[in-house]
Amino acid sequence: MNLEIEQRIKTMLQSSQRQILGIVGAPGSGKSTLTEQIAQKFGAAVAVLPMDGFHLANVELARLGRAARKGAPDTFDVAGYVALLERVRQASDTVYAPRFEREIEEAIASSIAILPETQLIITEGNYLLLDDGGWQGVRPLLDECWYVAVDDDLRRERLLARHVQFGRTVEDARAWIENTDEPNARRIAATQSRADWVVQ
Repeated sequence: MNLEIEQRIKTMLQSSQRQILGIVGAPGSGKSTLTEQIAQKFGAAVAVLPMDGFHLANVELARLGRAARKGAPDTFDVAGYVALLERVRQASDTVYAPRFEREIEEAIASSIAILPETQLIITEGNYLLLDDGGWQGVRPLLDECWYVAVDDDLRRERLLARHVQFGRTVEDARAWIENTDEPNARRIAATQSRADWVVQ
């Protein structure tokens, strides 16, 4: 984590009001890693609320005919995500958020406790800057939003390794990247201009 990131976080922590920082980027860009580094550095002053916790359950994706596109914007409970961000802004009580577990490819409800005294909430995910499909409700709730940019070849290498790690064959992983991850990545890249800052 570079000094500019650290200074920006310190500035947000000095605010008299709770702050919500969005970290957005394409699949494999490193946004989760960056978020984890910040959380480790600043400890209890920071809580992480991942957008991935709002993945629709696999059984619901199957019912809707969207299982083959899991990870696309319409495979999340965006209204639930926006509602939880609105609750988090109030900071009057403990808010419980879901966490996505890649080992089982499902979200686990109420597995993250966001305490009322926590000063900075970092929410990270792919679609924080979209302006349609219900996602347009996210950006007004963020005090800042950073876009994580990375070389596309490196990003795809990371995706391949991740998919294989969690059970796909190399062939299946490459097909998923081509047919699902990359169309999503192009859509996310188009939102970069709406970010407050681009992290290289």
